[in-house]
Formats: sequence, C-alpha cells, structure tokens
Amino acid sequence: MTHKPATDTIAAIATPPGEGAIAIIRLSGPRALAIADQTFRCPAPPPSHRPAGTFIRGKVIAPDTGETLDTALLLIFKAPHSYTGENSVEIQCHGGTQTAQRILNALFSTGARQAEPGEFTKRAFLNDKMDLTQAEAVADLIHARSERAARLATAQLKDTLGQNIRLIYDQLLAEAADVEAMLDFADDELPQTVPTEISRRIEATKAQIQTLLATWQEGHVLREGARVVIAGAPNVGKSTLMNQLTGRNRVIVSPQPGTTRDTIEEPLNLQGYPIHLTDTAGLRSTTSQIEQEGIRRTQQALNEADLIIYMLDASQNLSTDEKNFLKEHKTSNILVLINKIDLEQVIFTKNLPDFDVLEISLKKEPKIPQICEKIVAKIVKTPPSSDSSEFAISLRHKIHLDAALKEIHLAQKLLQTASESDYLLAATHLRAAMEKIGHIFGKNCPEDLLNQIFSRFCVGK
Repeated sequence: MTHKPATDTIAAIATPPGEGAIAIIRLSGPRALAIADQTFRCPAPPPSHRPAGTFIRGKVIAPDTGETLDTALLLIFKAPHSYTGENSVEIQCHGGTQTAQRILNALFSTGARQAEPGEFTKRAFLNDKMDLTQAEAVADLIHARSERAARLATAQLKDTLGQNIRLIYDQLLAEAADVEAMLDFADDELPQTVPTEISRRIEATKAQIQTLLATWQEGHVLREGARVVIAGAPNVGKSTLMNQLTGRNRVIVSPQPGTTRDTIEEPLNLQGYPIHLTDTAGLRSTTSQIEQEGIRRTQQALNEADLIIYMLDASQNLSTDEKNFLKEHKTSNILVLINKIDLEQVIFTKNLPDFDVLEISLKKEPKIPQICEKIVAKIVKTPPSSDSSEFAISLRHKIHLDAALKEIHLAQKLLQTASESDYLLAATHLRAAMEKIGHIFGKNCPEDLLNQIFSRFCVGK
C-alpha cells in the first residue's frame, strides 16, 4: 500500500481510566525517541541511543520545570519492528487518575499530539503491518464478550480470514485477465474448452464467497449479540422464564395480570454467544395508559428481535390475539414454548405444525438446558462445524461479498452468450467484483471508510 509516512507523533493513555497498579502511555511517530529523551531521565545513554527492546528504569519529568512526575519503566520499539511500524515508546508508570495524565501532558508539551481512536492500529495498517481484516480483529478482540468471540478474533488476527479473501481476489484477477485474453482470438479460433474452463473457475470462486457469507449470522451474533425477546399474553410465564434463564429473581413474578409494564433487558451468555434477553409486558387489550405504553415498547422490541420466544398457556385454548400473532410472524425467528403442561393441557405441539415448539412446565419441568439449545440453534441458524472454525465475517465484509457476488453473476450471464462484446463486459464485472473484495482487506480503500472503521476503536489502540 502506497502512502505518505506520518509526519506527526501521537500519544495516548493505553490503559482504562481509574485506579490500578500500572498505567501505560504509548508514543509513536518520527519524534517518539526525541520526545523520550526530553521527558525521561535515566543513566546514559539516553533512550534514542539504546537498542530496540530495551527496558529502562528512570524518572519522567516535566520538561518546562524539571519536576519529577513519576518513577517509571520505558520500553523502546524501533521502526519497522513495532506495532505501528514507526519508532515507538511505551511508558509504564503507577496507575491512578492523575499520574498518567500528567505524563501525557508532558509529552504534548514536547511536540506530541493526542492520538485519535484507533490511530495506532490505523498506522499499523497504513505501514503494512497488518491488513484491514486483522486491524478489525484487534477491535473484535477488545470487544469480545465470550470465549468463542475471543477465539475467532485471535484467529482473524493471525490472518485466517485475510488469506481467504486475498485468495479470492487473486482468483478473480486471473479470471478477468483470462476473459480479456479471449478477445485476442478470432471467433472461429477460440477453443470451446477455454470459456468452459474459465466459467468453471468462476463458479468455484463464487462457491468460496458463498461459504464465507454462510458465517455471517454467527459473526453478527458474536459481535453485536442476539436480541431475544420473550413475548406472550399476561400470566403465561414470561417473567418466570426470564428469572430461570438468568439464574436470579430479576423480574417480579405475580399471578396478577399486567405486573410487567416495561421491557426489562438482561445480558446472557449461552454456549459462548452473547444474548440481550428482554422480558416484555403481556400482549392484550387494555384501557390502562401505563400498560398501553408497556405494550407499545413490547412491539418495538419485537420489531428489533433476532428471535422471539412466544409463550402460550397449555391449559388455555389459543386466543384470537395469539392466533393473529403467530400468523403475522415468520416461523424462522420464533420459538414457541407451551408452558403449564402440569395443568389440564389443551394445546399440544401437533397443533402448531409450522413452528419450532417445546412443551414445558416452568413450575415442575422447566427444561432450561433444552430451551438454551433451541435458542442457540435459532439465532446462529448455521452453527459452525466445530468450535475451531477459523472465522465469522462482519456486516462490512458481508456487504462487500454480496456486491461481489452480484457482479460475478452478471459476468457469468454474459459469458454464456459467446459474444466478443459481452466478453469485454464480463471482464469488467469480474474486475468490479475484485474491487469489492479488495475493500475487505484494505486495497484501495477510501479514506472515509478507513476513518469509519477505526473510529470504533478505543483511544490508545
């Protein structure tokens, strides 16, 4: 990647705010070592004259007054063998709210500026220390909310996804070049086996893209968490289910209808997948303004849900409202729980043949492990073949892969015509697909897109 080297030096506190044993301040850029010489006092030689990888114990001072700010360790990294690919310094000082900030201010006074969110990793990307999928994996690892998410982020940081994406890019480049080469042949000189073989290779490339796209649902759940909403009529057991899934009495349970009047959300981790579990007000007609507002919020939660757990009372026939609800919602994102089977049961699984149904008694036979299994199966949809699956794409990746797939499909249709003018258009579509794929790992990526990606990072990373 061609770019202009950074001319400014950036600094930021890399550790979370608050009290702690140690705080770390990062400094990177062309003047990093010179600034270290100005702000760090240690036995000779000064930091800039020491080899990379050196730890130095000394004192950080305020250059304008000579005041000692702290006793600290300083670690030296030299270009290109650093995280950013630039000369860099890390200062490890005592933790707390003041010391690190005072040291940071001293660095600012000698020419450094405040780093923007993700700017250290952005410089690593621009200096070819990692591709864009690896840079995104850094943020994914920081934001990981489960062991599975952390494992996939670590694999992506090791370039598992990037290798697959770059392979597809190279294949499309070769296929576009071969289609363009067909234009050099007269119509009666081009062996039929040539376009046939190219079409076979394009189809194989398309299959690779579709394999990557199949991992998106898991990637979405791991990165953003799945919104699972518990819904149903009053007194069907929604709040009891919420309490049993979370393992604590989070919601008031009462035989009085309308006890829950607002949406109540709790985080949950099921088999390594982060869940936003929401209990809702019972769905019914009511004249109470407070309850009506609760039902309005329930409808909003249902519209945003990845999965709806719809609860029914096994001892009551389906009401008109319940029949309408089941008719209006997709069966793919609904799990129906028929609760209270310990009572005289009038609703059975066979009455709802189009839905995924589980019969339970939260009072006597809650079947919580089975419910959890079904939740995960519904939200992931295509579960990984093993826990060692190497990647799960993000929404950004999905958008580019979908766009590339459309271009490839257009190219395939044009190749079927055996027309020279269509061959040229087919090559154009293949190169357009290649460009979309290139954006995934950062080739010719627009600056505004880079800024958008790195803005989700924390300051200091």
